[in-house]
Parts: sequence; C-alpha cells; structure tokens
Amino acid sequence: MPSFSLAVPESWWEFDIRPEGRDSVIRTLVDDRVRETPELAPYRADMSSMLRKMAKDAHDSSALYLGCMAENFDGVPLSATITVSVLGARNKQGVALSTDPRAIAESLRTITPHREGDAWRRVTTVEIPEVGPAARTYGVEDVPVAQGDSRTLRMVLTQTYVPVPGTTDQVALISGASPVLDLADAFHDIFDAVTSTFRFV
Repeated sequence: MPSFSLAVPESWWEFDIRPEGRDSVIRTLVDDRVRETPELAPYRADMSSMLRKMAKDAHDSSALYLGCMAENFDGVPLSATITVSVLGARNKQGVALSTDPRAIAESLRTITPHREGDAWRRVTTVEIPEVGPAARTYGVEDVPVAQGDSRTLRMVLTQTYVPVPGTTDQVALISGASPVLDLADAFHDIFDAVTSTFRFV
C-alpha cells in the first residue's frame, strides 16, 4: 500500500491507534485541548473515554489511520470517525475481484427503508480529485458492535472504495461513521469533504 494523506477539520483528533502508548498519547492530547479550551474541563473523562473506544475499534478493525471528532455541545456528546483501511479484492473462495469502481459499485447492495427510521443505504460512484473514480455507499446502517458480535449499533455511514494504484487486488476503504443519527445529512457532507482530500503520496 503506498503512503496516503487525508485532511480532517482542525478541531478533530489524529493520533497513533496502536495499543502501545495509546492511552498516554490520548491523555496528552486531551490535556492540551483542555488547556486551550478550559470550558472543556468538565468533559475531560468523557472525551478520553470516547477517544480510547474509537482508537480501540479502529485498531481492532485493522485500520491504518484514524481521524475522530469527540466534542460536547451543551452536555450532548457528539462523535464521528474517519478510518482508512486496505482491503484485499478477493472473495471468500480466494478468487480475485475487480477493483474497477463501477464493478465494485455494482457488487454493493442498496438498502431500501420500508418505514421511517429504518436503515438505508445508497450506492454511487464519485470522482476524487487527483485520485480518480471511486465506488461509494452512504446511508444509516446497522453495524456490528465488534467483530464476531451479533449485536449492532445504528450509525451514519459513508464508505468510499478507492483502487490502490500499482496493484490489481487492493482497495483503500475510507469509512466515515457517527452514531449521531439526527445529523446524518451533515455528517455525510463532512465525510464527503474529508474523503475528497484523500491522496496517494
């Protein structure tokens, strides 16, 4: 996988998600943020806990990168994550799959809601500047709480599949997720804007 870059909003957090040293990095980041913005002090424990959970989930899902938002607005916690992972383009039988964005889009399933409040997913292709076409799904979906866990959590989710240049069997998956369902449209816009900054370097 070639190196890549991604730009998240200035107020978001970016840090190494590997378990070794993760807690001390998060502690330092939160201390710095509280020093800059003293009114966040009452929410220090909540922010630290959210960041630890986001980092653990990202690491457990084999993500290579995590950018996250963990903020409190009038006592209401708001959180969102952007992760970058690399997927092998093979099915369960080991047969190579196409990394062409149109073929990926055709293989992805839409989810049609039957009543208000149901999960939904749309499938499309997008053009990322300096990268090219990519397949994308976006919606509000039920995702597993953890790998191998049958419980699910409903999330705002945008997933963009970018073919890795120089390979025929790798796709970079840029995933944006948030549990704040009331702001689904706003988060889809944010995830689209962040994903549009993705570059291979």
